[in-house]
Amino acid sequence: MTVEEVLQHDLRFRYMLLSRLQADCEYYLGFGNRNPGRLWAGSEAEQIEYMTKIHDSFGEAEKPEWLAMEKIKEYGREMGVAEE
Repeated sequence: MTVEEVLQHDLRFRYMLLSRLQADCEYYLGFGNRNPGRLWAGSEAEQIEYMTKIHDSFGEAEKPEWLAMEKIKEYGREMGVAEE
């Protein structure tokens, strides 16, 4: 599923997927032994890209309180994905 396809889904779907992507990052950095095959997107860079674009797709009042953009950037740094 492409980022564009994900962004066409409703708010609930995007929240749920963002949560899944976050859980994958936690696993990858912990017991997943940094294996990109454990990530939903299949690579570190794509995982962070999806998370960033999904987070940006929410309006200010809709942004999840449980995941700030700074945390996504932190995941990116920990996963070796250079910030843009």
